[in-house]
Amino acid sequence: MKNFPEKLKQKLIHREFSNSLRSLNTPLNCIDFYSNDYLGFAASKSIFNRTHQYLIDHKIEVNGATGSRLISGNHKIYTKAEQAIAAFHNTEKALIFNSGYDANLGFFSSIPQRGDIIIYDELSHASIRDGIQLSNAKAYKFKHNNTIHLEKIIQNHLTQITASSNEIYIVTESVFSMDGDSPDLKEIVAIAKKHNVRLVVDEAHALGVFGNKGNGLAQQLHIEEEIFARIVTFGKALGCHGAAILGNKELYQYLVNFSRSFIYTTGLPPHAIATIQIAYSHLSNSIITTLHNNIIHFLKETSRLKINHLFIKSNSTIHCCIISGNKKTIQIAKQLQEKGFNIKPILSPTVPEGKERLRFCLHSYNSPQQITDVLEQLAIFV
Repeated sequence: MKNFPEKLKQKLIHREFSNSLRSLNTPLNCIDFYSNDYLGFAASKSIFNRTHQYLIDHKIEVNGATGSRLISGNHKIYTKAEQAIAAFHNTEKALIFNSGYDANLGFFSSIPQRGDIIIYDELSHASIRDGIQLSNAKAYKFKHNNTIHLEKIIQNHLTQITASSNEIYIVTESVFSMDGDSPDLKEIVAIAKKHNVRLVVDEAHALGVFGNKGNGLAQQLHIEEEIFARIVTFGKALGCHGAAILGNKELYQYLVNFSRSFIYTTGLPPHAIATIQIAYSHLSNSIITTLHNNIIHFLKETSRLKINHLFIKSNSTIHCCIISGNKKTIQIAKQLQEKGFNIKPILSPTVPEGKERLRFCLHSYNSPQQITDVLEQLAIFV
């Protein structure tokens, strides 16, 4: 076999030289401040046992889906799960995808058509941007959470849109994964209504965190009916796997017919769908209140320790301390790990150069003392 391609080898060398070479590591047995398991559902024995019993009660004793959902993989509990998800999120239909990445890829590669325009937040997740690249629509990014810039871009393209049957899609997230902040969704909804354009919101990091029983930020703000499509993912607060696109019946039908990441992949196995259903049933305002009390405590402690200026403003579970420089960020993360805290350094090129950071993820199971301890250590190292 020939040697590995030289161009690819050089890219790996460059990553290593810039201290940004990724590798797979086994999780350390430390206090968790880095996972997306915001409510502790991933390790819930109750959810595990109830899922197993659910499968037994429904006489489902198979390991795989056996095919795509359009062939043999649409097992009977899919319908129940999608109906329950749609009801929970106050929408007509929910279509389950294998992951949030698949959902965004499938949506943006199939819904916006040639002649349409996509206007997306510059910090949109990679899955959104990858989906947009597969679309035939033209795409423009607006400055992060900047509604003035968003509206300016819309106005620049309104003439060509109103003179045809083409559409404009605004794309944003309710909680941004690398900053932890949120846009002014009410203002964006107002802009979308004013110019008669469609709004798409990724709620990956809002499900289980905001709203009644964790139904998301859009529903907390009572604007869900003004949004063309919402994407919710189950690998964060629900502690399992998969995702769903929420919308009306026509959107559901269109995706089933034209979304390639849905059509051409083996469906999730019954166990995964049952876990999603059971996880939803475990959502409660009490556990979410505990989570928000930890968020409040975290913010108070950063202020007390006079390190709040290092953090991006956030009221979510994600709090990012800007360090700057891959080497320094890795060093401080390692120091915190040696003190018993699992903290993930986020390096360039994942984030812009100079914006390297430590990403703190808060959970309902973190104790106030653990939060105080990790921040006191951080204050020493920064």
